Amino acid sequence: MSRPPVTAAPRIARRVHGTASAARMVPEEVPVAFSYGGTTHAVMMATPADLEDFALGFSLTEGIVASAGEIEGISVEDAGEGIDIQIALAGEPGARFRARRRHLAGPVGCGLCGIESIEEALYRARDVGAAPLTLSAADIVRSVRQLAARQALHAETGAVHAAGFYLPESGILTVREDVGRHNALDKLAGALARAGVDGSTGAVVVTSRVSVEMVQKAAAIGAPAIVAVSAPTALAIRMADEAGMMLVALVRGDEFDVFTHARRLVEGKARNVA
Repeated sequence: MSRPPVTAAPRIARRVHGTASAARMVPEEVPVAFSYGGTTHAVMMATPADLEDFALGFSLTEGIVASAGEIEGISVEDAGEGIDIQIALAGEPGARFRARRRHLAGPVGCGLCGIESIEEALYRARDVGAAPLTLSAADIVRSVRQLAARQALHAETGAVHAAGFYLPESGILTVREDVGRHNALDKLAGALARAGVDGSTGAVVVTSRVSVEMVQKAAAIGAPAIVAVSAPTALAIRMADEAGMMLVALVRGDEFDVFTHARRLVEGKARNVA
């Protein structure tokens, strides 16, 4: 099944030179349920696009599966007002799924909704410190500019976040968009896994602020760097530092701030170092 990710909404546009009636394209927002073994595990408000990527990426970044191979199949079904995604796990789901199992209802801005304990919210991000990736200042500026140029839904609506994966030698490889910043990153994780891309070879680039769960999800992808248009939280900085991840934020034109692991920032052309 497929639903349009945007719709035309009637409006009255008031401008300096007068008012006019005109339609504006706005993003759709629907409840998307993730079900494992016939049991609903999470319900997230999301843009109805790239839903198989969303299901795979959510399963990976939430720790329900360790690899795409642990999923036998993904079925996207219309559920009236929402969408039900049935995810079939290969064999016994095991301890990871039982440990992470919760009924989770997530609004658009939610990244940790439904967490049942402080320890669960603050689980340590995957250690990506051994990855040899480095980026130049030109890479960082280029990554944000290329991400902006490939935000098709945002260009149409002005109301969605984007997450992209940047490779120093070739630029932005893949972009996913959603009304929720965490959803966009989950969709990116799924797209990379489906394409067999090694997350340690590039940087995650996002249009949103960097909160702790964005660092956790980027680390789950294996990315040793995250680049953001907006600012980070203090906890996100500490988490990225512990994980060996370079956190770059507040990218404005040619200017940006590096908060952690500045050793990954090199002059001139990016290079890999041991």
